[in-house]
Amino acid sequence: MFCRAVRGRANTAIKGSDRRKLRTDVAAAFPNLSAEQLTEFIPNKEELNVIKIYTHKGDAVTVYMNNRNPILFEIEKALYPTVYTLWVYPDLLPAFSTWPPVLQKLAGGADLMLPGVVVPSSGFPQVERGMLCAVTLLGNRAPVAVAVATMSTAEMLAAGMKGKGFAVLHTYTDHLWEHGDKSSPPTLAPLVTDPAEKESADDEEEMEGKDPVSSFSTDPLQRVDIGDLSLKEQDSCAILMGKEELNENKAAEIAEDDNTEVQQEAEDNRTPQEQMDALFNQCFFHALKCKVKKSDLPLLTSTFLRSHMFSCCPPGQQLDIKKSSYKKFSKFLQCMQHQKILQVKELNKGVESIVEVDWKHPDIKAFTLPEGFSSASTAQDSKSEDREVYHAPEIIPLYGVSTKMIPLFQESGHKKGSILSNSEVRNIIINYVKTNELVDEANKNFVKVNAILCDCLLDKSEQDEISNLKWDDLLSRCLERLQPLHQVTFFGQEPIVRKGNIEPIDITIAQRSSNKKVTIIKNLELYGLDPQRVANILQQRVQASATITPVPGTKDRVQVQIQGNQIHHLAKMLLEEYQLPRKYIQGLEKAPKLGRKK
Repeated sequence: MFCRAVRGRANTAIKGSDRRKLRTDVAAAFPNLSAEQLTEFIPNKEELNVIKIYTHKGDAVTVYMNNRNPILFEIEKALYPTVYTLWVYPDLLPAFSTWPPVLQKLAGGADLMLPGVVVPSSGFPQVERGMLCAVTLLGNRAPVAVAVATMSTAEMLAAGMKGKGFAVLHTYTDHLWEHGDKSSPPTLAPLVTDPAEKESADDEEEMEGKDPVSSFSTDPLQRVDIGDLSLKEQDSCAILMGKEELNENKAAEIAEDDNTEVQQEAEDNRTPQEQMDALFNQCFFHALKCKVKKSDLPLLTSTFLRSHMFSCCPPGQQLDIKKSSYKKFSKFLQCMQHQKILQVKELNKGVESIVEVDWKHPDIKAFTLPEGFSSASTAQDSKSEDREVYHAPEIIPLYGVSTKMIPLFQESGHKKGSILSNSEVRNIIINYVKTNELVDEANKNFVKVNAILCDCLLDKSEQDEISNLKWDDLLSRCLERLQPLHQVTFFGQEPIVRKGNIEPIDITIAQRSSNKKVTIIKNLELYGLDPQRVANILQQRVQASATITPVPGTKDRVQVQIQGNQIHHLAKMLLEEYQLPRKYIQGLEKAPKLGRKK
């Protein structure tokens, strides 16, 4: 949620009545705080500020700051403590412990599953479904995450400690933590010394000093998507071995070595989501180590997934990002980017490419090919990449509610920026007209223009002249005044919504010296096509020189340039082989006219 396009507002000091109201709200939200602690938490004189952060999805999160550290965050009028607050008041929330290596899995975007929760000899604290809880690491009472219980304590035990136990909201080392002084959790001895906690004491000391990892996950109870918080991950490729009988030695083995045999033993104990995460990690490192070359960069992320990772998937298995904890391939790549394995940039508007890979990274060097794969088979896969099937993206035009159109759409519960499809816009307009009885009784093909329709749909010069509009004219005017958007869905990926109308693939013919012609193709990346790959295929088919050159006047966009007028070949490739709709290709009419055979 905070990993991209986060916009912040300047600090605003909290004074007087606002400070007293906040103290009242905190007292109501956290009744365990004594009056003395409450005064210390929300002081009378110390500087107390509030900042508002807007995520890339437009969700507003209010953050309260004290001594330059975030102490609370507020979403939909609900207050949540940060880890900085919980380090000062570790008993503010009921706490559940997990093994230190589980934190690595949480960093990959997973919620806390019940097999990964340590059962203390004294028993669990009694919580109800939807209650706010703290997550600690075994041997240290200092919380490292804030989460919401997805079931009550009784339900957890009745389920045999299986399934999802907690939806994680905020963790140590995420962007919220980075707003503060970036300090590490203190070492707080457990109130009740459990045998398992004693065994883990030495391991906890070893874990200190290492870069911690964390994650935000979607909170289904609050219906707030804060699952994309940026992370500083140590190793999201570790496999969660979350069985109660998992002892401290096995946990350390996972964190340090990712021992293959242990993974195989515990494979049946992992949830389908955890297994899909592991499969994505395996195919990712396999593709980087054996299939992608430096000369392939920059490489479209969609091409990397479709042409490289898919072919690294073991027989009988299939990659499906929706079944993983990442939910989006872009989030998976961000996770890898935080580990400095690769670098992803948006070279074209709304289109991301891998621009750099650290092939000396320890995780890539340590990766070994799974059973059933060999260097020879990998080389064969690489040769057959050009024969792989291209799936044309699904493109749907959408519309955003603009400022001028708010009065017309607010009756249906929409606000500025609301995204609607063509059919949704039509239904809203039809319902508005019928609700306000604007259908012309004399001629039902016309709609009477009231004050709101007049302000929203008519130009100033028309407002005194037009009193009725035809239905078609009414709807077309409405669509013209909404903000144009479009949704692109690439094969195996989540839909992407972009502003404006999608640019077509632009094909032009340019004249060079000696009256030679060249064909130039732009905007291939917008449709999930790799320009380098298209150039290679064209070069082989027409036996002409093809190159990749920068688009004039842009920084990072590229175009394919091939000798001669090759529009006939391009038309066959784009329309017949790639099945792209003709309306998204511009310039096909410039194909040379075929001469008659004699």
